[in-house]
Amino acid sequence: MSAARPREGAGCVTWWGFSPARDLLSVGPERQEGHVNVLLVGSADPRHILKTIAGLRETDSLHIWVIENSMDVVARHLVLLYLSLTPQESMGLHEKTEVFLEVFGNSEIRSHTEEILRHAASQLSLSVNDTPDTAKNSCLDTTSLKYKERDELVRIFKLWIKPSSTKSPSGHVVPVSITKAWDGRVRQHLGTRYDSRRGSFDWDLAMKLHQKGCGVINKQQYVRWRERGVAFDMREGAYQTTNATLLSTRIFSHRGDKLAAQGYWGDIVSSPYLSFGIETEDKSLLKTQNGQHVKTAQDISFANVQALLQRLSCRRSSPTTSQSDTEKTEAEELPSQPEGYHKSVSINDLMHLNRISVTFLPMDSLSKLPEKQKYSQFFNTIYFSASLVHQLGLTLRQIAAPKAVLVVELAKYLLDLNKEQEAGFAQRVASMAQEAGFEPRHEAKSDDAFATFTLQKE
Repeated sequence: MSAARPREGAGCVTWWGFSPARDLLSVGPERQEGHVNVLLVGSADPRHILKTIAGLRETDSLHIWVIENSMDVVARHLVLLYLSLTPQESMGLHEKTEVFLEVFGNSEIRSHTEEILRHAASQLSLSVNDTPDTAKNSCLDTTSLKYKERDELVRIFKLWIKPSSTKSPSGHVVPVSITKAWDGRVRQHLGTRYDSRRGSFDWDLAMKLHQKGCGVINKQQYVRWRERGVAFDMREGAYQTTNATLLSTRIFSHRGDKLAAQGYWGDIVSSPYLSFGIETEDKSLLKTQNGQHVKTAQDISFANVQALLQRLSCRRSSPTTSQSDTEKTEAEELPSQPEGYHKSVSINDLMHLNRISVTFLPMDSLSKLPEKQKYSQFFNTIYFSASLVHQLGLTLRQIAAPKAVLVVELAKYLLDLNKEQEAGFAQRVASMAQEAGFEPRHEAKSDDAFATFTLQKE
């Protein structure tokens, strides 16, 4: 029997994180308050951003700086934040939560969701090249990116507006099929085990995810996701339209030549349920009956995202003075619209959040931040994902504020790794953090999905 190829299941593009959302201001020895600067390196999605904002006090201010290794991932960040900031006067909370989860974790989405996605992409395409003087929303700040990176974002958004296509053997242009791309990845990953893939899916769920404490991940839903890539099937409707945000280009070498292939190159094993669906503060969602969970990871994801989006609205700034009294009155009288209602939203219509900013930095900026005086002893919290932990280096100390907290995602939910490899990864992280001038927080409560460190005193 052929074993699955190590790490191939995680893919080479990280569309979602391999860990639950965390309030990054509460992971240190004491909760950080006042004005806080947070650096996210490879977080892959906005789960930590939404969770951290939800935990803010009214008097706190937060500036999050994001570095990713792919502009495709940055584009996803932007569209998910765009959806999150859509005011409830334009799209009801229930509908917004559904659309967010579809775009976040489904290879195929409803046609209604595709319309919303295309509109968001067109708005982002227009705004991404704004200068600092004309930036439209402080949570969608791309002005620090290089010009070529912004051009790349515009190219990606235009692909979302007009779906990608390829030429068939007969010469006809046909849309890229994410269904075929997904199945191709599964075949490559399982090899000779493909014909008995249901057994492989069951094994990964029961002997890996459930053993790691993810019992809320329902077998039927997990198998459906492993088969088709559809994690969130929340209503009666046709999930048949390709989610363009999950398509990207990968470069292959073939007989000395470089070939570009459009397809799905992300996770096909661990699942998007990890980000929002395996933990919850509402313990009623974790109830069991006859040894089985009453609620599923889909239910918990919906409840968690809905709560986070609702909290986001609580940080909404007051209407600008340019609005007429009539507009203000209408906004007050229409806090939420009926389910299914959606009004076209421009960048200017998005919610502005009090004392909250999200800035996207160039892909190669981590090594260059120490060279800029602005970032000297600047970041109060620094987060590294498991996929970009190799960038954790000695220069980190120069940009870390006194008493800074370092949070590193571990390999607990990378299912293609065995226990020895998982433990080896954690040891390597601890060694790298120590070399960079950070010491482990031994008094921290147990959290084997993350390792937490604090800056050593000089």
